[in-house]
Amino acid sequence: MLSYPETHIIPLTTTPEGVVQVAGTRIGLDIVVEEYNAGMSAEEIAYNYPSLSLSDVYAVITYYLLHKNEADRYIAQLHQQAEQTRLATEAQYGLSALRQRLIKQSRS
Repeated sequence: MLSYPETHIIPLTTTPEGVVQVAGTRIGLDIVVEEYNAGMSAEEIAYNYPSLSLSDVYAVITYYLLHKNEADRYIAQLHQQAEQTRLATEAQYGLSALRQRLIKQSRS
């Protein structure tokens, strides 16, 4: 007779800053999902991120597939926050002008 495994808890945790990470690591949900969506297998992800166990990678991918819309919104929000931070930093430190000078320099 086939026995069914007990229900497993998805190994995700949220930092005080609101970043969702694989429990016990500093690897974000977004990293695992983006690697998976880029075509990497669970085995490749676990190999490339040694702090992740293969079972945790499978569990996170399962969570993602079951909650795709919610996870995709979360990841889009992370990207938007990163872009806002980049723009604010460039505005504060004048990095845009520096970037333009470096681009111009590299073309000559």
